[in-house]
Amino acid sequence: MDLTYFNKIVQNLQEVNEKQAENIKKAAKLMADAIEQDKLINVYGGGGHTTLCMGEMFFRAGGLANINPIAENGLTVFNQALKYLELERTVNYGAAIMKYYKLQKDDLLIVFHNIGINPATIDAVMEAKKAGAKIIAISSSYWQNDMPKEHFIRHPNKTNLFEYADVCIDDYNPVGDAVVEIEGFDTPIAPISNIVDFYIAHMLEIECVKECQRRGIKAPCWSSANTPGGDEKNAAYLAKYSPRIKML
Repeated sequence: MDLTYFNKIVQNLQEVNEKQAENIKKAAKLMADAIEQDKLINVYGGGGHTTLCMGEMFFRAGGLANINPIAENGLTVFNQALKYLELERTVNYGAAIMKYYKLQKDDLLIVFHNIGINPATIDAVMEAKKAGAKIIAISSSYWQNDMPKEHFIRHPNKTNLFEYADVCIDDYNPVGDAVVEIEGFDTPIAPISNIVDFYIAHMLEIECVKECQRRGIKAPCWSSANTPGGDEKNAAYLAKYSPRIKML
């Protein structure tokens, strides 16, 4: 079996571990601040498969119960493909989504978009900054730095996601995402961005819970609803967060 894909993933994860550990810990402290202040941790995916990272953090066994997905079906892979592709390139669409969720000063927003230059991402973070939110951005410096300023998928203001973030976490996703080349075949296959971003999402949770333990506060975490007693364990969190989280 060809292990090229496995090795590429491991190489990417190792780079994240070696170079982004401090940024992950900084982000986790902001997440712990939100828990300590009884605030929600808002999560947004800027379009397409990056919205799956938002889903990975929400209502997940072993995940934080105060995750609030800034969810818009139009941007997800569960919309028609050409439609979501068009919408993530539509100016002001991301701002409209963020306005609906009414973030307040010092609220926390985690943004996933490995490309980090499209209108649905940039308009969303601009709107969040306008409201005074703190932003954790997970994206690729390669995409943001290497894509031409005049590329048509960029926001008209030509800015990058990392320019708006309080904490930037680089996922080192290569331009084009797919990393395996097959001899005689002209298209790279096997993308890695979601695997790496899922890893980062769960590392944020781990470091957040550790930080909460250091502070002597209990992080709210879901038990698996599919295990014996899971529903009973989750009942208190559902009672607390259902009135505040639109997707519960």
